[in-house]
Amino acid sequence: MSAGGSGTGASKYSSLWRLRAFVRPFYPQMVGMFVCAILATAASTLIPLVLEAVVNGPIHHHSTAALVPMFFLALGLGLAQAALIVGRRRVQSVAIMMVEREQRNHLYARLQKLPVEFHDHWQTGQLLSRVTSDLGTIRRFLGFGAIYFIVDGVQYLVVMALLIATYPPLGVAVLVTTLPVIVLARRFGSRYSSISRRVQDQQGDLATITEESASGMRVVKAFGRGPLMQERFGSSARTLRASSLELISLRARFWGWLTLVPNVSMALSVLIGAIAVAHGSMSLGALVAFTTLLVLLQFPIIDIGWILSMAEQAATAADRVCEIFDASVSIADRPDAVTVTRARGRLAFEGVGFTYPGSASPVLHDVNLVLEPGETVAIVGLTGSGKSTLAALPNRLYDVTAGRITLDGTDIRQITLDSLRGQIAVAFEDPVLFSMSARENLLLGRPEASDEEVRAALSLAQADFVYDLPWGLDTRIGEQGLSLSGGQRQRLALARAVIARPAVLILDDPLSALDVETEALVEEALANVLGSMTALVVVHRPSTVALADRVALLRDGTLVAVGTHHQLMELPEYAMVLSVDYDEAMQ
Repeated sequence: MSAGGSGTGASKYSSLWRLRAFVRPFYPQMVGMFVCAILATAASTLIPLVLEAVVNGPIHHHSTAALVPMFFLALGLGLAQAALIVGRRRVQSVAIMMVEREQRNHLYARLQKLPVEFHDHWQTGQLLSRVTSDLGTIRRFLGFGAIYFIVDGVQYLVVMALLIATYPPLGVAVLVTTLPVIVLARRFGSRYSSISRRVQDQQGDLATITEESASGMRVVKAFGRGPLMQERFGSSARTLRASSLELISLRARFWGWLTLVPNVSMALSVLIGAIAVAHGSMSLGALVAFTTLLVLLQFPIIDIGWILSMAEQAATAADRVCEIFDASVSIADRPDAVTVTRARGRLAFEGVGFTYPGSASPVLHDVNLVLEPGETVAIVGLTGSGKSTLAALPNRLYDVTAGRITLDGTDIRQITLDSLRGQIAVAFEDPVLFSMSARENLLLGRPEASDEEVRAALSLAQADFVYDLPWGLDTRIGEQGLSLSGGQRQRLALARAVIARPAVLILDDPLSALDVETEALVEEALANVLGSMTALVVVHRPSTVALADRVALLRDGTLVAVGTHHQLMELPEYAMVLSVDYDEAMQ
């Protein structure tokens, strides 16, 4: 998902201006950078005036003795300029990198706060490009473009004033030749902005294809679809290349005109200045100073193209970053939310309904179910009946759109998210493991768990296989845990959920990838701990139903029957559902 378009005029940079909050803590360093840059510019601007004094003084009067102090003055100015540039770069490198660090930390924190609904609709590559390349673009502008925008502006005004003061007619002529730059800059900025946004969005699309291809490499190879994915990647890369070349072409034409303006000014200055010197209305030293100052004027004019391109790219990057900061955090702590330290575990669904954003029909409606502390309830139903959606609601991965869910009588929306999710643990059917060690994956469930608790959780989930890995618990299991089998991933994810010892445990068919023998061992171990917590279990196999005290039959998004397994066996629909789900689970 990506948004397009950028504003015009001053509003085009509004997103970039909003990000100034990250710069504010580093204002002293930024001021130091600007001071060093302006002083270095001042030193370079004084050198042409020294040359004028040398030509009109010692050289004109053939006085070699007077050259010595002039030499040391010019040397001093040069050394001062070099020292100021070194100082600016040292301060700049530290300050700007710290700004980027703060931006990246806040952006990542924002991604953590945004609801699952947001991540369901955004491509991973688009988010990745914003957190990496877009923030890098903003950093480069803040570290170079913004500084030189001010420094070059000051240099342009000072040098232009000195040119007019040195020889007014010629100075005014130079001023007139630079005015077309303003018109060129306006036209360049409007076109560059739209193309730059297109390029950055296409970079995100290419990153998405790369990420999906890497994470789905097993599927690609299994189906022999390498050439197809290569064509998708190549097509996206060619599209990005075409847009990038369009951007380069526009920039080249603009910079070509910018380079022409100073050269025209120099040619006019040499011609008119030489005539003025020949007629005695201008000294030779003044002409030398004038042409040397004109060289200094070239950099601000030529830099306009570089600064404008950086500014447009930074403004577009800021727009893309602000899309994340502006995204609605629909699931958050309410002002009067309470913290729950240890819940008894009574979980109640009261007239619960849920509709996915953008969908016209509800997935769940009129769901009423109470789980008493220590009770295990199994949810069964045909595929598409809403089982996994129901399992995602108690810890607020999504918020109900009708009715409410309570924990010990308190609406879960009135409980702080951190404490709620500390009381409710989830093991998903499709376990997500991270590119870290087995121990680190396990401790995501409870970072402070002791070695004995780790060992007990692994034993419960029949995940003792981790001790046989090359480095035991400290073995890195690869991205998404793909170095493990499907059953091993499920067992490790189950251990991660159990180690938290939550008041409520939600298992969304976490045993689907286990063989029958391992499943029996895990179920036997689970039976020993489920009595100490409330459990909601989405099941597909008849054997797993035996773990439950009661069973709830879900059909078309609502509960049609609740009772014990033996009571519901009298319903033909219940037996049929278990038969179908068992067949699907075994396939």
